[in-house]
Amino acid sequence: MYDAIVIGGGPAGLQAALTLGRMHRRVLLLDSGEYRNATVEHAHNLLTNDGRDPAELRALARAELAEYATVEVRQEAVESVSGTAGEFSVATARGTESARRLILATGVRDELPPVPGLAEQWGRRVAQCPFCHGHEFAGQVIGVAVAGEHAQMIERMLRPIGSAVVIVSPADLAAVHSVDDGLELERTDGTREQAAGLFISPTPHQRAPFAAQLGCGILPSGGVEIDGFGCTTVPGVYAAGDMAHTAAMPGPLVSLAAAIAAGQIAAAAVVRELIAD
Repeated sequence: MYDAIVIGGGPAGLQAALTLGRMHRRVLLLDSGEYRNATVEHAHNLLTNDGRDPAELRALARAELAEYATVEVRQEAVESVSGTAGEFSVATARGTESARRLILATGVRDELPPVPGLAEQWGRRVAQCPFCHGHEFAGQVIGVAVAGEHAQMIERMLRPIGSAVVIVSPADLAAVHSVDDGLELERTDGTREQAAGLFISPTPHQRAPFAAQLGCGILPSGGVEIDGFGCTTVPGVYAAGDMAHTAAMPGPLVSLAAAIAAGQIAAAAVVRELIAD
């Protein structure tokens, strides 16, 4: 039996495995190979790694984990989870593994508005987070296709960065066309506007059903409810990364640094819990 099984090989899961490995806890990390930032070519706002390819970040992290004898990493999708604290079962096509604790770090998937051309530029010139992607459009026109008051907040964030910020109602955005060095935003009335990049607000969904299978509490945002230590409402089950947040927050932070921190906190809490068993 493993001390902990970590499900998810993004920044939160990788950091959780590293923290557990450094405490010589026997840990299995299972990675489906599906990542929210799979289309992103350069990760930003991460100290010492600003601009690095996310795939390279994951490869570097795996190389570091390989130095720890108690950490096992498998490129393997989980099919189902069950059990209670002290005796969880995690089933894959290969078989079933057992663990005393679980850390869910499966992340979310983004449902994009059904606008032609949007998906092709997602993670490149179409993004969600100004902190992660805003600077790359410095001195240029930036588009914002977000509804309600959130559009005004994003516009104010981007105002010091771009030469101009153009707000387009999501309902009025008919298509997004790739042009030299930017995008052409086509409205439903046929008018077109040039922009270097476009910020939207996709709808996030849990990438995996495991929190629901275990009976974890879900917040109105769709995120898994956790406390300050990453513990879900189910004893022995922790969650980290953009799939989870505390009830005091309106939603999770979409940030590599925040995901890494959440993974470390959850793993440290697991260690503290294990020594009390």
